Order: sequence, then structure tokens, then C-alpha cells
Amino acid sequence: MKFLIFLGTVRDSSPPKPARLGERVAKACLECLNERCAGHEVELIDALDYPMEAVFNPHFSYLKSKAPPALNTLAEKIASADGYIMVSPEYNHSMSPALANLLNHFGSSLFSYKPSAIVTYSAGQWGGMRAAVGMRTFLSELGCLPVSAMIHVPKAQDVFAENGALQAGEDKESWFDYLGRTFNQLIWWAQAAKAYADEVDPHKMVRDFKTTPSERNAP
Repeated sequence: MKFLIFLGTVRDSSPPKPARLGERVAKACLECLNERCAGHEVELIDALDYPMEAVFNPHFSYLKSKAPPALNTLAEKIASADGYIMVSPEYNHSMSPALANLLNHFGSSLFSYKPSAIVTYSAGQWGGMRAAVGMRTFLSELGCLPVSAMIHVPKAQDVFAENGALQAGEDKESWFDYLGRTFNQLIWWAQAAKAYADEVDPHKMVRDFKTTPSERNAP
């Protein structure tokens, strides 16, 4: 299976300290997957590497030859992936606007019929769990339904070092057991979805909306 880890924050400043806290969480997820779920391909997609234009112009609105190369490349990666891991902080009880903005640049048909996993974190005590509630609805609308197990990391700066390793005194096995429960669900659903999609093409069975939102309308 091929999975994309989306690090959904572009905030490179503090407070709160330390800056780029989500990078630690994403690196820890990557290490856990490589250690506990070897054999799968995992790539980190950092929203900071995709600066967007001031005027919103999604990838699907361009002619194929006119789309920015970075968006073309990411669209290909999204389409070829079997599942997604969404890493987000919590801003005002909501998911990161940067993550929503990045994902909104791509049509739901690229994400559809594949599973996703929700990972949230915070510098405080709640671990971003309130953002995760809204992320369920958002990801479901994209078509990459989130698995039931979620990951929440409170006081992430005390758990993970800058390189994603566990801080001194933290139990790596316990943390990887916690992360692994969600990732194993993701892998199971990804394998099941891929196996059935090979038998029945969901994009032919259920027509994608590609022209106008009115295609959703009841008669």
C-alpha cells in the first residue's frame, strides 16, 4: 500500500513554542509506520512546501497543460495513494486552515473510495481532539472516510523531540502501540478497498461530479 502523510500546518513561528510542533508528530508517525508496518510506501506531504496563490484556484479548474507543476505532481500522488494520514493542530476548535486549503485544491474524485486516519496534536492538554470531530465530516465529504480510531497527542513537545523521536522518559512501545492501532485500521481498510476496486471500479459504478455542483441536485 501507498500512504501519504499530510502535515497540515504552515505556521513557522511562535508562540506557542516550539514552532513547527506538528513536524515532530508527523515524523513520529512516519517512523512508526516504517517500523511497525514495513513493506508499505509512506511519503510526507508538508503544506509548507506548497505555497498557494492569494486567489483560490483549485487544480481541477486549470487546463491540464496550464496547472502549476507542483499541483500536478501532488494530484498524481493523491490519485495513486491507497490512503491518507491527516496531521493537524487545533485552531479555535477547528482543523488547520492550511490543511483545508491544501486539500480543497483537489477534486474529491482523487481521494474517493480510500480510507484516511486523523492525527491531531496540541501544545496544551486537549491534543486537538475538538478539531478531529470536524475533520471527520470534512474527510467524509472528500470521500476518504476516516477510520474509527484516532490519534491525539497532548503536550506534544513533551512527547516528541524535534526529530520525531520519543523524549527521554517516554515509553516508545506504548506510544507506537497507540499509533499502530489507528495505522493498522487504515492498512486493513486500504487493502480491502483496493482489492474490491480492482474487481469493481467505483468511479464507473458511481459517477464522479466533475462539472458543476448542480450535478448533486435531486430531480
